[in-house]
Amino acid sequence: MILLTAPETWPFGAALGVMVGLSVLEGAGLLLAHSPSQWLEALLPESPEGVDGPLGWLHVGKVPLLVLLILFLAGFSISGYVIQVAALSMGGGLLPAWGASIPAACAGLSTVSALGALIARVMPGDETTAVSEQSLVGRVGLVVRGHARQGMAAEAKVRDAHGHVHYVMVEPDLPDQSFAEGADVLLVKKVGARFRCIGNPHPELL
Repeated sequence: MILLTAPETWPFGAALGVMVGLSVLEGAGLLLAHSPSQWLEALLPESPEGVDGPLGWLHVGKVPLLVLLILFLAGFSISGYVIQVAALSMGGGLLPAWGASIPAACAGLSTVSALGALIARVMPGDETTAVSEQSLVGRVGLVVRGHARQGMAAEAKVRDAHGHVHYVMVEPDLPDQSFAEGADVLLVKKVGARFRCIGNPHPELL
């Protein structure tokens, strides 16, 4: 208990608290088919295809940014406490907060790289990196979760030109339209992280 309240461990306690809060927020958003990650990514410029270098190593563009942040905070917090426990047992005292935070931050980044790779493989949208999301405009899809209306997106399943399945967030392009689960839609444009859609005028295209 002393370790948890010591001033030398405050960065790790703060990171743990933020991580729990973000996890609850993301979980609630997923249940409502309105993930905060979608909102966050809509504020950022679209990443180029085939991102490499440090961003590629951290799986930016393959895993939602909020999930990557949660992974970093978890790795940083747990590693920080482990470092301080080791310092206390071997040296009889705790390291300064900044001294323990540097290796803990490196461990947090390693956690993002390792666990982010696993998450990227199992995410439903894993295959979306094969083509540009912009190329999905003009494709037809099926609403699979939620009720789409303007201001509230739903999840739709769309196949690209190669037959790969993509899961995207859609909302009606016209204010008087809404689409329930099972509705056929046609993607007409991409706005931020979402697609605008209309009712599929040619059901035989699905």
